[in-house]
Amino acid sequence: MIDHQQHSCRKGQGGGHSHNSHGPTSAWMHDPKTVLEKIPLLPGQVMVDLGCGAGDYAIEASAIVGESGRVFALDNWPYLIDNLKRTSDSPGRGNITPLLADITGPLPLDDASADMVFIATVLHIFNLKRTGPALFSEVFRILKPGGCLAVVECKKEDYNFGPPRHMRQSPEEIEDAVRPHGFERTGCHDLGYNYLILFLRNEAAE
Repeated sequence: MIDHQQHSCRKGQGGGHSHNSHGPTSAWMHDPKTVLEKIPLLPGQVMVDLGCGAGDYAIEASAIVGESGRVFALDNWPYLIDNLKRTSDSPGRGNITPLLADITGPLPLDDASADMVFIATVLHIFNLKRTGPALFSEVFRILKPGGCLAVVECKKEDYNFGPPRHMRQSPEEIEDAVRPHGFERTGCHDLGYNYLILFLRNEAAE
């Protein structure tokens, strides 16, 4: 089970500026809308938010994809999914589907069903040498040909908050973990305390 509270770039209730103020979020460090403007997410598309936490990015993405699109938000903490289900019942949020799931196991989504997979401040929790192959193979499976994987992670620097330096991963370390499973890096953006790295699902890897 992912521990969102310990060694995390996220802040819990009362510590950030999440839409619903219930649960861990990294949105206090940067505006989710600004982050999502840097990824190729369009109206009508399907985004999957793995390890969604409080759902700040899922909620912002729901406005981008609109009524004709859908956002699947997955986390393995029941209280986070329950909170997000209440949010998804609100007007204009009906395109969010919260799912209780362990993102390191088989994902409850069909093959080639997503245009975008988004993973924010989650990967540093895992040992990617052990969990990465299964995780990124599943991401490859659920993405459509030409689909995008977007990863937000804590910079590998010393701060007085968040995970210790030895748990943090550089963009190069993330790329080394992702690339062998059918992806090519297409860009990287500085987000202040964090960074955003983008990958394209390589059709040649089919």
